[in-house]
Amino acid sequence: MRDSFITAVNTQAITKEWMDQITVNLTNVYTPGYRQINSTFKNFLDGATLDDLRTKVSQGKSRPGTSDENVFLEGQGFFVAKRPDGKVLYTRLGEFTFDNEGVYKTKEGYTVQGYILNDKGEIQAGTPSYADPDMSKAEDNLAMVPTVDMKLWIDPGNGKYLGKYEEFKIEGDGVLYGKANDGKIKVPLYKLAVMNFHNSAALTETNPGYFIENDESGKPVVGRGEIRSGLIEMSNTDLKSNITFYQQAKMQMEMTSKLISTNKQLLEEALRLLQ
Repeated sequence: MRDSFITAVNTQAITKEWMDQITVNLTNVYTPGYRQINSTFKNFLDGATLDDLRTKVSQGKSRPGTSDENVFLEGQGFFVAKRPDGKVLYTRLGEFTFDNEGVYKTKEGYTVQGYILNDKGEIQAGTPSYADPDMSKAEDNLAMVPTVDMKLWIDPGNGKYLGKYEEFKIEGDGVLYGKANDGKIKVPLYKLAVMNFHNSAALTETNPGYFIENDESGKPVVGRGEIRSGLIEMSNTDLKSNITFYQQAKMQMEMTSKLISTNKQLLEEALRLLQ
C-alpha cells in the first residue's frame, strides 16, 4: 500500500505548478500574440505529474495595430524573424515596423524575414541545386529557399540604394510593394515568409510569443493563409476554460490539504498512544 501522505504532498506540489500555468494564461488574456499553454495530468504510484506542456495553436482574434506596417496572419503558420545572433524564431505577433534605416523589424528588434522578388513579383533568390528539376518556380519549394532581411529602401535585386519609397503596401499574399511618384511606381520587393510545422504545438518558447523548432515539432514547412496589414493578433487564451481549470485546481488543492491534515492528525494520535 502506498503512503497516502506522500501521494497527497506530491499531488499538491504538481497542482501548485498547474495553478501557476493557468495564472500565466489568465494574466495574458489581452497580450498580443500570446499562445495559451496547455498541460495534462498523468498518474504515477506516489501521486501525479504534469505531462509535457503544449502550446495552443488555434488562431486568436485580430485587432487594429498601431500602423499599416503591422500584419495579421489569418491562417496556419508563423511569421519568421531572426535575432542578431542569427537564431531563427517563429511568431504569430506581426507587430512589425520599419526602423530608421528602412529595415523591417519586430518590436524586440529582430529582423523580419522574407523572400526577394523580381519586378514581376517572382521569388528569385536561393533555390537550391538539389530542388526538384521539374519545379519551375521558387514558390513551389519555399521551405527550401533561404530568407533575407526585408529592407524597404534598398533594391533587393542588386543592393543599390534607391532612396526612400514614399509609400508601401502589403497585400493579402504577403507581398510588400514599395511605392513612389504618387503611386505611379509600384515595385514588388519582398514576400513575407510564413512557415508552419507538422507538430507546431511542441515548439519551444524562448521568450513570450517567440518559438524555435525542436525534434518533436519537426522542420518548418510552408504556412498557409492570408496576410492582412494594419492588424495584429491577440492572445488565443480561452478565458472561460482557464477559469474552470483554476477552480478545479483550487478544489484539488483543498482536497490534498485536507488529506495532509488528516494524515498529520493520525500520526500525532499514533505518537500519543505510544507514549
